Amino acid sequence: VIPPPVIHVESYSEDSISFSLKMSTNIKVSGYVVNIYWTFDTHRQEKRTLVIEGEKSIQKVANLTAHTPYEISAWAKTELGDSPLSFVHVVTGGTRPASPSLKAKAINQTAVECSWTGPRNVLYGIFYATSFLELYRSPHNTTTTSHNITVLVQRDEQYLFLV
Repeated sequence: VIPPPVIHVESYSEDSISFSLKMSTNIKVSGYVVNIYWTFDTHRQEKRTLVIEGEKSIQKVANLTAHTPYEISAWAKTELGDSPLSFVHVVTGGTRPASPSLKAKAINQTAVECSWTGPRNVLYGIFYATSFLELYRSPHNTTTTSHNITVLVQRDEQYLFLV
C-alpha cells in the first residue's frame, strides 16, 4: 500500500506559504502534484497546480492574499503508482484587503469599461459571465495591475462582473 505524502507547513506570511513534502516509505518517489485551492469572494474557487520533481521538496508559494484560507492537497508519483491525497489547511497572516468597488459601463454593444478602487501594485482578477452559475463555474476572466480595463463581450447579452 502506498501511503499519502506528509505535508508540513514550514511557515506562512501575509502573501506566501512554505511547506515541505515527504513520504514515510521506502517506495521510490519521482515527484509530487500539489493543488492549492482558495475561494474568491464566495463565488469562485481558484486553484494553482504545482508539478514537483524529486523525492523531498520544500516549496514556497507566493502572491497569495492576506488572511485567506488555503487548502493544500498533494499526492506522490511513485514507481508503483500514485499515492492517496493528503490535505492541509492554512490561513495566511495579516489583514485581508478590502473588496474593490467596481463600476462597469457599456462603451458600445461589444465593449464594457470596468474600473475599481483598491490598493496599488497588486494583481486584480476580473471575472464576467452571463449568469451566476457561469460566474461560479466557468467565467471569462483576465488579470491586470491597473484599476481599469476594457472587456470585450458578445452583443445582445447581459453580463455580471466581479473584480
